[in-house]
Amino acid sequence: MPSASRIGLGCVTFGREIDEAASFALLDHAFARGVTHFDTAAAYGGGASETILGKWLASRKPEGITVATKILPPYDRIDITPSLRRLGVDQIDLLYLHQWHDTALQAGAALEKLPVKRFGASNVTLDQLRALGPRFRVIQNNHNLAVSDVTDALRDYCAANATAIVTYSPLGAGFLTGKHQNGVLAGSRFEIVPGHQNVYFHDAAYQRLARLEAVAQRAGHSQAHLALAWALHQPGIDTVLVGGRTPAHLDQAFAALAFDDATLLTELEMSGSSGAG
Repeated sequence: MPSASRIGLGCVTFGREIDEAASFALLDHAFARGVTHFDTAAAYGGGASETILGKWLASRKPEGITVATKILPPYDRIDITPSLRRLGVDQIDLLYLHQWHDTALQAGAALEKLPVKRFGASNVTLDQLRALGPRFRVIQNNHNLAVSDVTDALRDYCAANATAIVTYSPLGAGFLTGKHQNGVLAGSRFEIVPGHQNVYFHDAAYQRLARLEAVAQRAGHSQAHLALAWALHQPGIDTVLVGGRTPAHLDQAFAALAFDDATLLTELEMSGSSGAG
């Protein structure tokens, strides 16, 4: 059974969907439950997520945690000073290139000068990860029952090269709950960030959603519970980022982490997901 540290807290909602007080409540709850991996990005909320997380770090002074953030291209002239300032730290535990860009291949000299413990790459293919070289020992990609950017080949490469895999969006930004079947709900992630609609609103993803719905109804579990359980019990995955707006959203993930019906999870696996293998 995976440990509590298998769950990381994704902080994308901070300052965009929830305010500072609600963000603090979620952070406190996560840390109290044993979460030690906190993930943000310079782009989240135009810096608001990093700012809120930084205020929480200064207020709570938690020990034994990893704080990860991400920067956008171009990467041949990197300045992480704004992130350091917003987070209130002298060094970044884990810094990701937020997305692939050709300038990543010229970033070597710039990266060496940065106060960063570890480097990672987010939203990249296996070929792109290979091209980045051995400095990048963490990859963060989308991975859920509906859509996946984690292939078997990627898992094999990461296992052979001591590269950790972090996945995000285990509920497909809410798609796998089925709540958007009759249109995008007001105030949801798909309304706030319309670009997510193109990732999920297509026939292949709807077919997998229908499979999940059928299994959930027959087994007497919610779609969210089974989708989270599937993501949290995937082999070769080090950390699954779970976001949310309330502590209850995080508790859903812990309930799914404790779910141990291997037969049912295998049945979900048989439904397939693009690239999941």
